[in-house]
Amino acid sequence: MPSAVIKKGKGKIFSIALAVILVCFFFFTFGLVVGKIGAGKLSFNVNPDLYAETELSAAFNNTLFKQVWTIIQDDYVDKGKLVDKDLFYGALAGFVNGVGDPYTVFLDPETTKDFEDQISGQFQGIGAEIDMRDGVIIIVAPLPDTPAARAGLQPQDKIFAVDGKEVFGMSVDDVVRLIRGEKGTIVKLLIASGEEDPREVSIMREVIEIKSVKWTFRDDGIAYVKINAFNEDTNALFDKFIKEAKTKELKGLILDLRNNPGGLLDASLQISANWLKKKLILVEKFGDGNEMKYDSDNNAPLENYKTVVLVNQGSASASEIVAGALQDNKAATIIGKKTFGKGSVQTLKKLPDGSSVKITIAKWLTPSGRSISDEGVSPDVVVEITKKDVDDKKDPQLEKAVELLK
Repeated sequence: MPSAVIKKGKGKIFSIALAVILVCFFFFTFGLVVGKIGAGKLSFNVNPDLYAETELSAAFNNTLFKQVWTIIQDDYVDKGKLVDKDLFYGALAGFVNGVGDPYTVFLDPETTKDFEDQISGQFQGIGAEIDMRDGVIIIVAPLPDTPAARAGLQPQDKIFAVDGKEVFGMSVDDVVRLIRGEKGTIVKLLIASGEEDPREVSIMREVIEIKSVKWTFRDDGIAYVKINAFNEDTNALFDKFIKEAKTKELKGLILDLRNNPGGLLDASLQISANWLKKKLILVEKFGDGNEMKYDSDNNAPLENYKTVVLVNQGSASASEIVAGALQDNKAATIIGKKTFGKGSVQTLKKLPDGSSVKITIAKWLTPSGRSISDEGVSPDVVVEITKKDVDDKKDPQLEKAVELLK
């Protein structure tokens, strides 16, 4: 059984927090959800009327809105191609985009459905999470054994164009929709790695179906467990790993969170609690100053296992929660590179027509009070992986973890 997580704090929570996982195959995106991500199992508020109406600001001049509508209807060159519904949803999207937060977005009904489907663990696309940094679309992490990984995409790669269409100025959601598509079709990405010149990469979309947890028991007495993302199957699979681990005489455990873009908040809390007995795991800080604290209970089946956690710049969101919680509670040694730094909490507000608003409601702090968004998680032991290491199929980060455990 997974360790329970006790929530305590102030503030009314209307829905499950969703950590953004905007993924190219509509994972976090996430991640995921885009970021597709959450606290507890993903749930949706289906009745926005629960909110008392707030009076519109005088800035929302109804006459001006009608004038813009009239200009478009009278003067647009292809007025016969205009679709009222698209204009309406576009207006709502612009309204929400005015917040200035890349994770607070309006999703039309089609995009909302895709977003909901992300948690199921099966997608059609290339298998990479994307995000935006300084106005540039970047790869957060390619998921293992996916078209994106096989094409050589790496964390922090920049995306300049999709199928010849420049993506500068586009939202992450819009870029995701360009990249996703039916299996067997090709998408062409204009990619730049570091300071290298951009190159075009052609990737065939596939049905992406991934179990979120895989593990092996090495001959040297070390257990290696890889969590690819924090999905609905994560806790159940990790429980199976724990049951098997209890039958072994282990010297230590390696938890690999590299290139893990995140996932369900609840899953990350439960995974963290396996090492922590009656400890603080996470603090959510809301805009009104209230906080929600997540503590573990008395059940920590892995607390006595010497543990190393591997992270890199592709470890984001829920991954950072686990790494930060274990690091602050001195339950594990963190090895690798500084994590991505995605530490805000999104919730999905479902609207009656099937559309939704994904809105940032809180920020994540580690037990010691570090802001994940502002700082990420810095490893205790920094270990680089060079291009030569990759070409030679070497993994110095894993090698260092094994060295420490032995």
